[in-house]
Amino acid sequence: MNIKKELLKEYSKKQTTKIVNYVGNSPARFKVLVQTFLAGPYRVTQRAAWPLSYCVREHPKLVNPHLKSILKMLDRKDAHVAVKRNIMRLLQDIEIPKQLYGTLIDRCFASMDPKETIAVRVFSMSVLANIAMHEPDLKKELKIIIEDQLPYASAGFLSRARKVLKQLSVNS
Repeated sequence: MNIKKELLKEYSKKQTTKIVNYVGNSPARFKVLVQTFLAGPYRVTQRAAWPLSYCVREHPKLVNPHLKSILKMLDRKDAHVAVKRNIMRLLQDIEIPKQLYGTLIDRCFASMDPKETIAVRVFSMSVLANIAMHEPDLKKELKIIIEDQLPYASAGFLSRARKVLKQLSVNS
């Protein structure tokens, strides 16, 4: 399968599933998907983000060799919200290497900005909560940021916030 051609054919759940099934648990095929995601152009990167996050959800270890490259996409000013959303989505499903905590914590807290989309914010919240389980000093700061946003939050944000706050309290 030519992943780039498939991504340009159609942007749908059906097409995403087709690509995810093709990649499966193959490190070589996953590498091609990551390279396609990173290489662009813009539209291809945007469309590759969805199957990328779903592949990681099914086979989390596939992302390990590519994590630093994928995280660099969060720094791009031209990154489409779909790219940020799907990167944050995949990050909530993996064990983050400790050496990436600092950089990722900064990026996730920046993504908690109320001007950011709800999906990016809720996925960032979950990533921060997962890191906070290993870095307890982070819990207090995360709780404050979440609680500050509760009065103005959407239903989706409220739902995730309740779960995260409970997770942070149980493991305190």
